[in-house]
Amino acid sequence: MSIALTRNGVGFGVRLDGAARPGRTRDYGDLAGKIFILALFSSMSMRIAKDCAETGHVTGLLLLASEALVVALTLVRRSAGTVDRSWKARILTMFATFGPPLVRPESLTGFAPESLTIAISAIGFMIVVLGKLSLGRSFGLTPANRGVVSSGLYRFVRHPIYLGYLITHVGFVMANPADWNLLVLAAADVALMLRAICEERTLAADDAYRAYMARVRWRIVPGLF
Repeated sequence: MSIALTRNGVGFGVRLDGAARPGRTRDYGDLAGKIFILALFSSMSMRIAKDCAETGHVTGLLLLASEALVVALTLVRRSAGTVDRSWKARILTMFATFGPPLVRPESLTGFAPESLTIAISAIGFMIVVLGKLSLGRSFGLTPANRGVVSSGLYRFVRHPIYLGYLITHVGFVMANPADWNLLVLAAADVALMLRAICEERTLAADDAYRAYMARVRWRIVPGLF
């Protein structure tokens, strides 16, 4: 699949007169973004690990594993050729990236048996893994062009990783039906949808990506979006 989702870190550097700041400023912003992501992930890990030890529920571990891939790939990302540093892109990235680590495992009765929520989460997790393996170091957070990928799951939808996120989030909410979790993940998923559109506006400047869009019709959910 071809998501040149390139991640320019969290892209918190500021632009002056439409141009990128000097390299050192970008490096500091990039480092700050990585540290923030690691802090959120560490907090999420402790909450989910504690819940698993106390309740034996393992659905949350699949969401944790998915987010762990985000952290790992963030640390080894490839430099981007074109990056969208607009505030719109940054805000969407913030909601989509920093929302899931804020979920709270709840000792509530789930909407479905845990065996079903595990199965749903596992399907979503596998889609995320396969998508991220296809992207490799081209994976990113902020909209950018780190090269077009059109193999694997990207042959079917343009953003298969987002599809995996959506499925994993559904499984987690079914297992942990708290209002907070529903609110946080709903906001993150809406941001994902809007970010997909934002990314494609950046990527469409590349002839190869426009050709890819012509071949693969659906962004995330076949038949719907």
